Amino acid sequence: MLRILLLLLAMLGVAAAPAQAADTPPDVLARTTTQEVLAILKKDKDIRGGDMSKVYQLVEAKILPNFDFNRMTQLAVGKHWPRATAKQKQALVTEFRNLLVRTYSASLTAFTNQSVEFKPLAMKPGDTDVTVRSQIIQPGGQPIPIDYSMYQTSFGWKVYDVTIDGVSLVTNYRTSFAATIRQSGIDGLIKTLADKSAHVAPAPAARSGS
Repeated sequence: MLRILLLLLAMLGVAAAPAQAADTPPDVLARTTTQEVLAILKKDKDIRGGDMSKVYQLVEAKILPNFDFNRMTQLAVGKHWPRATAKQKQALVTEFRNLLVRTYSASLTAFTNQSVEFKPLAMKPGDTDVTVRSQIIQPGGQPIPIDYSMYQTSFGWKVYDVTIDGVSLVTNYRTSFAATIRQSGIDGLIKTLADKSAHVAPAPAARSGS
């Protein structure tokens, strides 16, 4: 599952310049950048061989710019978000981002020969929140449906949730986050996220949330 999650993140990396990305429809952005990122994964022997410095460069350059970690974290923390102080909110965003970056970077070297098909986008003029639907084709396996919840910002379309085979990434985290907060509070969740990150391959110091 981690390999699949990493692949879907890579599919939505932003390769275009900011001005171009802002004018690119969400499905076009996803489809065209998918082709570029998958080509890098297939051709770069260093990445496939486990060169983590190149893996981090790929994640930072192609993947992270297209995700709104602030909104993802707020949705994942859910009803507990208003209770957090400004300092706690920043820490939550940073640690959640760190965990995702380290987890997916560590999994990127396990990339195999999946391919991706995108479905026609149901989008009306003026829509600012859409779902981009696709499926991962696995050799010898059933296709896995992937839905991307995206919304339009002044910097282009951003992903704020991903649904894999009917399971929302944000909702899944919200359940575990709520359990941790009930047991040990918001500071306990921050510590739990940091501890989980520490058990994954180390990553360079992360910037503040997107």
